[in-house]
Amino acid sequence: MTIELRGAKGSAVRPIMCFVYGLTCYAIFFITFLYLIAFLANLIVPKGIDDGVPIATVTAVLIDLGLIALFGIQHSVMARPAFKKRLAAFLPQSVERSTFVLASSVVLIMLYWQWRPLPQVVWFIQLPVWQASLWGLLLAGFGIVFLSTFVIDHFDMFGLRQVWLGLFSKTYRHPSFRVTYFYKFIRHPLYLGLLLGIWCTPLMTLGHLLFAMGMSVYILIGVHFEERDLEMFLGEDYRRYKQRVPMLIPNFGKSHETIKGSPQVAETPAH
Repeated sequence: MTIELRGAKGSAVRPIMCFVYGLTCYAIFFITFLYLIAFLANLIVPKGIDDGVPIATVTAVLIDLGLIALFGIQHSVMARPAFKKRLAAFLPQSVERSTFVLASSVVLIMLYWQWRPLPQVVWFIQLPVWQASLWGLLLAGFGIVFLSTFVIDHFDMFGLRQVWLGLFSKTYRHPSFRVTYFYKFIRHPLYLGLLLGIWCTPLMTLGHLLFAMGMSVYILIGVHFEERDLEMFLGEDYRRYKQRVPMLIPNFGKSHETIKGSPQVAETPAH
């Protein structure tokens, strides 16, 4: 039996199409995320962060900064509640998150494609034990990112839960926020993992440094807006949580009770 969803403008959309759309968006994201790891490591993929024909330094810097800014603007604007409300006028609610995931993936793919290398070496760690340590931290950082999404709700965060519920015409409710696992010791483990992933490398070129610095600035700006949203939705619960748990540097010396609150608290990677 085909169940129809209706958007704000009254157009009928087949739930099965929304479900396939959500799966496709997730698959694109997953490949894009894996490519990011290899892109930063200059391994396996056709084009790493240091691959390509160098061009004039100033031109390369301007292009690369523009690509980072494009990602930051897209990610920040589409993550805001006001934009989501406007998007709901054109798309069924079940695919709103999948559309965000798709747009973020497309912008990242454009960044990989158009990135201009700046091969000047900033540092090069030659000692094998330190090289292995830095590669290990890079993988650990992206591992923290991946695991953090499951602590939040991986399938909700990337739109699969929404399209699955829409397939059966079930009411969607945001998952509640709980302070568990990483979140007992750090408010934003996902962002910490990203920082480790983009900075830890035995060979830091000028281009990689530019990418790391640009993304770090975006992460710090993103944390500011996300904290604002969290306080708005969770209120006093989140303000008390902020007083006890550090933002980006883990504190393993205390245990924290579970906090239940607003559903709109999940970090967004790659929020």
